[in-house]
Amino acid sequence: MSAARPTPQVAAGIAAIVRAAGSHVPLLLAAVELRLAEIAQTHGPLLGRHAGDTIASGGKRLRPLLVLLAAGREPEDPSELLACAAAVELVHSATLVHDDVLDSAALRRGVPTVWAQGGRALAVATGDLLFSRAFAEMTAVGTIAAVRTLSRASSALAEGELLQREDAWNATVSVERYLYRCELKTARLFEAACELGAISAGEPQAHVTALGAFGLRLGLAFQLLDDVLDVSGSAGQTGKHRGTDLLDGTVTLPLILARRRDETIAAVDPREIVTPQQADALCERIEATGALADARAQALAIVVDAKQGLAALELGDGQARALDLVADSVVDRQA
Repeated sequence: MSAARPTPQVAAGIAAIVRAAGSHVPLLLAAVELRLAEIAQTHGPLLGRHAGDTIASGGKRLRPLLVLLAAGREPEDPSELLACAAAVELVHSATLVHDDVLDSAALRRGVPTVWAQGGRALAVATGDLLFSRAFAEMTAVGTIAAVRTLSRASSALAEGELLQREDAWNATVSVERYLYRCELKTARLFEAACELGAISAGEPQAHVTALGAFGLRLGLAFQLLDDVLDVSGSAGQTGKHRGTDLLDGTVTLPLILARRRDETIAAVDPREIVTPQQADALCERIEATGALADARAQALAIVVDAKQGLAALELGDGQARALDLVADSVVDRQA
C-alpha cells in the first residue's frame, strides 16, 4: 500500500504550524515518525507490513502534532511526550482499521484497506496490534494521569462506534445524537492529544483541562467538516467515493439538515442507496438544499469558539500562534 500524501495546500499549512511552534517541533515529529516505523515492525512480517502500511498512510499527523504543540516548550527529557504523541497516532490508526472492517470499506485515503487486502481476521488483528502497542508505549514511560487520559479517549471511541452501528440507516437521528456521536468518535481523541501534551509538560490541571477543551472543539469541527466533504468533495480530495457515508448507512449532519428542507429527501430510505451513482445523485440533492453551507457554518462557529478559548490561556507567542494555525488548518480542508 502506498502512503497517501496531504495536498500541497495542507502540507504548506502544516509547515507553517511547525515553523510557528519552534525549531524543536520538527525534530520531535521526526522522532515520533521513527518510533512509529519501529513499532510497526515488531510483530512479524505479515502484521508488521499491514501495520506499517496503515501508519504510513496516516496523512497529516494532526493528533501527534497537537500533543507536541500542547506541551509548549521543549522538554529536557522528551521520552513521555514522544510516547504520548506516538500512542495517540497508534490509537487513531487502529480505529481506522477497525472502522474499515465494520464498514466493509475497500479504500482508505485512496488506497486499498487492510480488510480489502487481507480479509476481516487480518484487519482485526492489525487494529488490535496497533491498540496494544499504543498502551505499551504509554505504560513504559507515561504517568498514571496520561495512561488514564488515553484510556478514557479509547473507551469513548468504542462507545461512539457502537452508537454509529446502532444508528446505521436511521434517517431520523437527531442533531444532538449525531453531535454526541462525533464527540465520542473523533473529538475525544483530539481532546486527549491536547491534554497529554500538557500533562507531559507538567502543567496544572486547570491548564490541562483548558487545552483539552480546545482539542474537543477542534475535533468536533473536524468531524463536521469531514462529513461535509463526504457529500461535496471529490475522490481526489477525500480518497474515497463521494457519498461513502450514505453507502455504509452513516447518517450525518448534511443529510439530517437536508431532510428538514426537502420532503423528497425526507422520503428517501437510506437502505435504498446501494450504488455509487445513487449516492452521488443524493449528494447533489443534499447540496442543492443549502444543508452543506449550514453544516459548514456550524463547524466554523465551533472553530471560532475553540480559538477564543485559546486566547484566555497564558501561552507563549509561538505556541499560541501554532495552535491557532492548527484550528485554521481544519477549516482549510474545505478549500
